[in-house]
Amino acid sequence: MPSTVDSRPIFARILARTAVLEERRGGAEHRRRLLAGLRGRVLELGAGSGVSFAYYPASVTELVAVEPEAHLRAMAQEAAAAAPIAVRVVEGVADALPAQDASMDAAVVTAVLCSVSDPAAALRELARVIRPGGELRFFEHVAARSRRLARLQRALDATVWPRVNGGCHTSRDTEAAIRAAGFQIEERERFSFRAHVLAAPVAPRILGRARRPA
Repeated sequence: MPSTVDSRPIFARILARTAVLEERRGGAEHRRRLLAGLRGRVLELGAGSGVSFAYYPASVTELVAVEPEAHLRAMAQEAAAAAPIAVRVVEGVADALPAQDASMDAAVVTAVLCSVSDPAAALRELARVIRPGGELRFFEHVAARSRRLARLQRALDATVWPRVNGGCHTSRDTEAAIRAAGFQIEERERFSFRAHVLAAPVAPRILGRARRPA
């Protein structure tokens, strides 16, 4: 997710199609687990085409879906109309979220912290808008534990991968970044999830929840 609002229609279409493929091959169940039990006002950073909207529980009273890319935002607007909860799709960026301090009960990031230009700044903003005691739910791909795959990730990050994947970096230690931002991780699961062969560099995933200290 870039730090400036922009329009990348080709990338947007590829990302939307990839999201649909992932949902069919196991992503839907991961999203259900990610979002289960959320309540109150929730902010989703980098909502993309709105693929997550269908999985939010009825206990969420409002979802503020932040998406900077114009074409993805238009897709998200369509998804919001069919969502089972109230969704407000807004333009915004990771390091300047369109929400007041401590105004959200929770926030959600899915494959977002890999692509922001400054993950620490994005996490500071998330901590700002989440109320004390509120939750951060995360489903992100991360640096591999396998030395061989980790070497491949670093090589890709230094060359073509960010250029063709919207600024995505495959080798970030997102769990450490979440902790460094002051969140207390309460649950975290590591696993491999690969919807297709080209997704091998982003197969290492973490899914969990963290809390902003009260």
